Amino acid sequence: MSAKDWLEKDYYAVLGVPRDASSADIKKAYRKLARELHPDRNPGDTQAEQRFKEVSEAYAVLSDENKRREYDEMRSLFGSGAFRRQARAGGGGMPFDLSDLFGAATRTGGPGFTGGVSDLFSSLFGGGVRRRGPARGRDIESEVVLEFAEAVHGTTLPLTLRSPGVCDTCKGTGAKPGTTPRTCPYCMGTGMVTTNQGAFSFSEPCRECQGVGTIVDVKCPECRGTGGVTKTRTLTVRIPPGVADGQRIRLRGKGEPGQRGGPPGDLYVLVHVRADSLFGRNGDDLTLSVPITFTEAALGTELKVPTLDSAVTVRVPPGTPSGRTFRIRGKGVPKRDGGAGDLLVTVEVVVPTSLTEAERDALAGLAAAMPAAPREHIEAAVRRRGA
Repeated sequence: MSAKDWLEKDYYAVLGVPRDASSADIKKAYRKLARELHPDRNPGDTQAEQRFKEVSEAYAVLSDENKRREYDEMRSLFGSGAFRRQARAGGGGMPFDLSDLFGAATRTGGPGFTGGVSDLFSSLFGGGVRRRGPARGRDIESEVVLEFAEAVHGTTLPLTLRSPGVCDTCKGTGAKPGTTPRTCPYCMGTGMVTTNQGAFSFSEPCRECQGVGTIVDVKCPECRGTGGVTKTRTLTVRIPPGVADGQRIRLRGKGEPGQRGGPPGDLYVLVHVRADSLFGRNGDDLTLSVPITFTEAALGTELKVPTLDSAVTVRVPPGTPSGRTFRIRGKGVPKRDGGAGDLLVTVEVVVPTSLTEAERDALAGLAAAMPAAPREHIEAAVRRRGA
């Protein structure tokens, strides 16, 4: 994308979000539009394909914090006339128009201009032409759903992705096999064309080769001269032990391929973990709730409880209250340092909802034999309130 695109295109309108939209809202809008407009869902629909490209271009800028800030500043300053005032102040009142701005932007950093707005101001009055260099590929994101035990112990799984890649037929040149691109005679392979306007010299991407520096006479039949195609690839992804729900795993160099020899981007895998029927999780600790009877709580007992890969015994002492938690060390989630969290076993006294006549008589006898519950402070408070 060029500096001209940044001024002429309203990326917020493309995604249908306000200028103050949060990063989460921008991502949500992009995902919705990308699903609706994806070429796989709209085969042969050129309008949907073009709209899909526009949405992807807008998201590439607005999802990057630095690019979004520069985009906002450039549009705000140009719209307020700040560029014109700067030109008059530093150029002896010479007129300044949009072509000046584009030339300055391309001198500063080429069509993929990502320098600061202050760099753009200074570049209006100096600097040389630079060819577009290698560009890093974009980062991509995918999602996986794991079972609870897989997230705790770690797992290896295949991940199928569809993303732009280098055309295997032409190896990214865009030319039909057996032919080679020729050097653009208009820019002599630089990808840039310089024009003189009075005392200033301005540069812009060559219109004949679109800033690439070469011209393809016989296009590759697979990619139609673009050098790239949408590929389906399957990666083997290693999920480390202890990964949590909502965690993002970064795989370096597994994103989109770079341009003009640039490095590939990264792949971010968003992990979702299904709930377990027995265990919960609190950080690196596993939690487990175990029901016990009143007599077990009063007299004490030994409980056999499961862990993720074995069973252990928990000794419940006499007089244990409902809700007490016992810690079993080292039976929780594995940690990166080689240790593990704990298993937290909470006992809950279960009150029966129905009783036989014999059970009712036995409990009545027990109640008569036992001392009353220590609630004198409660009864005193009731008396003070005159009840």
